[in-house]
Amino acid sequence: MSLSAHTAKQSDKPIWYFLLCWTILNAIQAATLELHADEAYYWMYSRFLDWGYFDHPPMVALFIRIGDSIGHNEFCMRLITVMASSISIYVLWLILKRYAVNASAFIMVVAGMLILHIYGFITTPDAPLFFFAVLFYYFYQRYLDDDNWWLATVLGVVIACMFYSKYHAVLLVAFTVVSNVKLFKRPSFWFIAGLAVVLYIPHILWQINHGFPSVNYHLYERAVKVYNPENSYLYVPGQLLMAGPIVGWFLFYSAYTIKIKDAFIRCLLVNGIGTTAFFFFATFRGEAQPHWTLIAFAPLIMLALIRFNQKGGVPKWFNTVAAINIIFVVALRLGMIFQWPIVTQIGQIKSYYGFKDWAQTIHKKIGDSYLILDNGFQNPSKYNYYTNSLKAFSYDSRYYRRTQYDIWPIEDEMQRQRVYHLIDTPQADAHEPIRTKAGIWYGGWVDDVRTYQKLQVESGLTHLTLHAGEQTTVALTITNPYPYTVNFSDKGRLHKALLGVVFFKDDGTGSSQKSGDDFNDIVLKPGQSTHYNFKFVAPKKGNYEMIFSVRTEPFEGSKNSRIIKLLVN
Repeated sequence: MSLSAHTAKQSDKPIWYFLLCWTILNAIQAATLELHADEAYYWMYSRFLDWGYFDHPPMVALFIRIGDSIGHNEFCMRLITVMASSISIYVLWLILKRYAVNASAFIMVVAGMLILHIYGFITTPDAPLFFFAVLFYYFYQRYLDDDNWWLATVLGVVIACMFYSKYHAVLLVAFTVVSNVKLFKRPSFWFIAGLAVVLYIPHILWQINHGFPSVNYHLYERAVKVYNPENSYLYVPGQLLMAGPIVGWFLFYSAYTIKIKDAFIRCLLVNGIGTTAFFFFATFRGEAQPHWTLIAFAPLIMLALIRFNQKGGVPKWFNTVAAINIIFVVALRLGMIFQWPIVTQIGQIKSYYGFKDWAQTIHKKIGDSYLILDNGFQNPSKYNYYTNSLKAFSYDSRYYRRTQYDIWPIEDEMQRQRVYHLIDTPQADAHEPIRTKAGIWYGGWVDDVRTYQKLQVESGLTHLTLHAGEQTTVALTITNPYPYTVNFSDKGRLHKALLGVVFFKDDGTGSSQKSGDDFNDIVLKPGQSTHYNFKFVAPKKGNYEMIFSVRTEPFEGSKNSRIIKLLVN
């Protein structure tokens, strides 16, 4: 349904007032709240601009780099996200004006949607993804009415931007095509697909050149070994919470009972249901975090509001309940801004506080020396951000997963130096306690540091079956990816180097066996590979995940090979 110019003009006034308030609140939140751990990690992305990263495509790095170039503070780092959030909401309004949606109802729904409050200022890959997804819906709506090459070009660019934002974008494109197979008959559709692929080639080449780290991580390493029912039964409440703590259930009910009257509504419905269902089924492989479905919330907003209009408006009770919902969400945000203890002690929210002081406390102690933290990209990234340096390194051990720290050159630059090793739990050795606002930490100096986190050990195996106690030999290819010669000899070194095979059970516990001493005879020039026969004895009966790991004290050993599924009979 089209609106008259007069009605459209009148309807825009409350939207502009709302957007002004929305932008101001997000700007204040952005300026006053410390960085989320993931934001600090993505700030690290922006220090090493590239066509791809271990976990995600590069759009979030560009968002952050633009803001951080203006000023090195939380507000500037989040500035582009704050702007993108307001633009996204206005574009949603432009899309819905065709359906004569009531402005007040639009404001009540958007203002109470918790997930939009979160990503109204938090800068993660979800923020650019949502922005470009909304732009996609805007131009796709127009493209359905007017099949022209200009709109096709814009859609091709927007789709590429979505893919550069987060891999979840493939769901939006796939479900859109499923909702309208007639698109295949349009020559411009094939142009859109071709243009998006061509623009995405630099990222594809990055993946190829780095051995497809994102594919391996998201499809294989991220999956859990044992199904946890909690992931599934908590998924639905999580989605309702993200839609609105009090009114979320009604938005889903309204959206999914809509009457399909055109191809665009069908597109929204297929995307909303499809994305939500996809991540529900993903819970059978592991945790599906509530925000992963962010791209489904744009359809949810539009479907619910269109359905309200189909039924002649919102129920009388809705405005009252929605107002309570908004008050609750805004109060939560104000509690974060003014640091009310009842809010700042909430699980995830607690991690936003104290790390600026933590970083400065550590920096005063160690100066410009390198800092190593175990198993986690979050805290090293926070240290780097709040000291505006690149001196903190994440040691990703055999018990953790790989991260972008396995690719960046930070490890190369700290070799043979005296570094500070910081952990968050007390150990038997002489680690001194350091008290900060982010808790008590324990640190100690490591002289002549020696790590091999990037070293590549390939076996060519994905599965292996052995008998308990059976002796076997696996032929390995060891490659040196470093820009300097690697010598595994212990002569003249403070810390010994060991190559081991590690067997992990489903419960995460593991056992290991070391190689022969001939491993220490290996010397590899930059880029050079060598063959090595690793002999070991199969462990007790059971299913294991097996990896090869190089260890140097005082560290636990890195994950230097891909996982091999081991069945011991």
